[in-house]
Amino acid sequence: MFRTVLALFAVVVAASVTSGSAVVAASSVIAGVVNRATGAATAGWRQGTQGPTTLRILTYNIHHGAGNDEVLDLERIAELIRSLNPDLVALQEVDNRTERTGGVAQAARLGQLTGMGSAFGKFMDYQGGEYGMAVLSRLDYEKPTNHMLPEGPEPRSSMAIRVQLPNGGELIFAGVHFYRTAEERMAQARRLLDVLGTEEVPVILAGDFNSTPDSAVMAFIDESFEIPDKGDNHFTFRSDRPDREIDFIVYRPADRFTVVELRVIDEPVASDHRPVLLVLEIR
Repeated sequence: MFRTVLALFAVVVAASVTSGSAVVAASSVIAGVVNRATGAATAGWRQGTQGPTTLRILTYNIHHGAGNDEVLDLERIAELIRSLNPDLVALQEVDNRTERTGGVAQAARLGQLTGMGSAFGKFMDYQGGEYGMAVLSRLDYEKPTNHMLPEGPEPRSSMAIRVQLPNGGELIFAGVHFYRTAEERMAQARRLLDVLGTEEVPVILAGDFNSTPDSAVMAFIDESFEIPDKGDNHFTFRSDRPDREIDFIVYRPADRFTVVELRVIDEPVASDHRPVLLVLEIR
């Protein structure tokens, strides 16, 4: 079990790496324990004595930190994340100690730079390291699990954590990066929803679905998840000339959540995708 640790008036910074667990075949998980003492970034959630908990959720395909300016800059990604003050972040196209990104464990590094816990989910071995996705959390969490999905030309998985809410409740937060053809994406979606369908707590699913709102994949997702409307500024790719909407944050059950804010962030350089921020009240 991996957990973000809150120590009053103490500063703790650490990162741990676990590869190839018996629970999840061909998976890799990185968890970071980070500074949450006085002076660290303020947590995004707000808990009233009797009111709901407010959560700030971000999804971002970071293109392994390589921007449209062809500059590899992970600190730039971290700065953007910090500026939005999220509680939960789903990251896609994340490298773990690969040659092209200088051997950096990107999930752990972003956790350190943002003051959040981190968990990495491996898709496949790549350039001397691993390629996959990650989640970051400012809240305590446990049971990071890398759910393997039906494979296409590239393996795919969904990194999920069980989040401990400030009001004592729990939810599942899962990242996704479907790929490549419509048939492959549908097979991946069906498998993932089968897995998440066994969960009895609320579920938030976020990431790069590689599917537009009018696609069969999103119609299938819509059968069991709420897909909030982004409004007029809804295109997420490509970031420098956006013309399609393929990045989403969805949730279930609908009656446990209220949308406070939903917006696509206008960042045209740091990655080829635009990040999406969703603020939810959970009851």
